[in-house]
Amino acid sequence: MRLHFLDSLYARPGPYASVYVDTSRDIDEPDRAIELRRRHTRSDLIELGADPATADASAEAVGTDADLPGRHGQALFATHGELVLTEELPQPPSVDKTRYALLPDAMPLALAHAPDIPYAAAVLTRVGPEDSDTAPEDVQVKLQTGRWPSSAVAPRALTSLRIPVHGWHREAERLADELAHLVDLGHADTLVVCGDAWARGVLVNRLPAPVRHRVATVPRNGQDVESGRALLEPQLAALFGGRLSAHDRDRLEGFAAQRARHPDSEGLPATIAALQRGRAEALVVNHPIEQWPRIWLGTDPDQIALSAADLQTFGVTGYERQSADAALLYAAVTTGAELIVVPREETPLEDGIGVLLRY
Repeated sequence: MRLHFLDSLYARPGPYASVYVDTSRDIDEPDRAIELRRRHTRSDLIELGADPATADASAEAVGTDADLPGRHGQALFATHGELVLTEELPQPPSVDKTRYALLPDAMPLALAHAPDIPYAAAVLTRVGPEDSDTAPEDVQVKLQTGRWPSSAVAPRALTSLRIPVHGWHREAERLADELAHLVDLGHADTLVVCGDAWARGVLVNRLPAPVRHRVATVPRNGQDVESGRALLEPQLAALFGGRLSAHDRDRLEGFAAQRARHPDSEGLPATIAALQRGRAEALVVNHPIEQWPRIWLGTDPDQIALSAADLQTFGVTGYERQSADAALLYAAVTTGAELIVVPREETPLEDGIGVLLRY
């Protein structure tokens, strides 16, 4: 998983207020609950040592996703009185969390983006013409692209078309070309298709073979897409559960081959050594994530070590002890490394972490 969505967090110095908060709207009196969370966010940050302007900026952003229905959360990051990044979370945090530290607490947000599977979705429905109650004569088409699971709460634009049934064979060929372009443009792993069996069959048969081989058919669940949520959200959750993106699968295969040759490519010391030398192509982490000991960080992203003495041997004079997950992610993002999240039971790693080397 590429980590470009975190670039803005490291473009300016900290300290950072990091907030993870449940802003679900599927409860009684959600506005009242969110107002309480807003107050707690501010008071917790002040107690942690945040300046009032940063605490205010963070608290004021809690619940600004009011138009988003259902269960979800927010991740908020602010520094020096300014909100730097706000993202909706597909699942709310199990408990609200605030942190004020030199580095943003961005690992939970990165994990919420995994497995980051690019896809395109199409729903085909036989409907009656808009100006009559007679038998169905149109095919209604809804199209959307996204990256799962973040698109569940941050969906892209939804395209809706109505095509007469008698012209479907002809129009399906044009639509198949458009879908193939969308799939190629977004490097989609999967084209998810749902709806009327006849219309679906006509469309799929007109897709280019490379795209047709990436088609996954899912059942209807009788629900229309909610505003602000992804098209086919429940079906996507079932389809992509436990999967990796094709990009990450390739990287993981490379890591497995590397580990067979070099057993020292896993574990916290090996990962830190690779980051020090700018050789980390991707960090591979187990989920649930390990509770690593705090590590030391200098002023540059490659000045990362298990002990202050290690940094001193490199001639580093200014350094602080940091949360390991925050420091590792900072070093990964700023040196261009990626992140691959794998279930612990499938690929157990020493210390719950490994590194795919760049050279």
